[in-house]
Amino acid sequence: MAGPARMDTRMRVAKYRDWIAPRPDCERWELLGGVPVLQGPQPGRHQRIITNIAKHLDDLAERRGCGAYPGLAILSEAMDDYAPIPDVVVQCGEPPDDGYTGDPLLVVEVLSPSTLVLDRGRKTEFYQTVPSLAVLLLVHQDEARVEVWRRAPDWTVEVAGPGAVIDLPELGGALSVAELYARLTF
Repeated sequence: MAGPARMDTRMRVAKYRDWIAPRPDCERWELLGGVPVLQGPQPGRHQRIITNIAKHLDDLAERRGCGAYPGLAILSEAMDDYAPIPDVVVQCGEPPDDGYTGDPLLVVEVLSPSTLVLDRGRKTEFYQTVPSLAVLLLVHQDEARVEVWRRAPDWTVEVAGPGAVIDLPELGGALSVAELYARLTF
């Protein structure tokens, strides 16, 4: 005898976009595994790192007709129950009107103790399903350490520590790890 059918209660991106549209702009939600998750404010250290990264990436990206944006949601046809919002996204062409992009070139996640497992786990798996994504930077908050994930054609990972320079041929330049942590002490 068959048991009762389980209903899939995960939200898909289309329903999520309808659900989030009337919400106030001050709320920052992302869709993770079909569940809307409200993000709280980040500590100043986290925000300083994001500001440093966005500033340097935007300078590099502008020369290529791209821009660095904090707060764009990423979409992937391969995983229709995710719309994460990384800390910084580099996208080429015009900025999206609706806050979503399916064609990021580079994504940055600043790792917090409370989100480390998720950011290095399911989110990283999700980002790897986005065909246009060439580079994923996982930036540690409490030490000068950056994991550089690069599609070449399979994903590889290198770790950049203090004094290192991260080569970004996709943007025709490089990022100094020291620049990412400017105005911070450990």
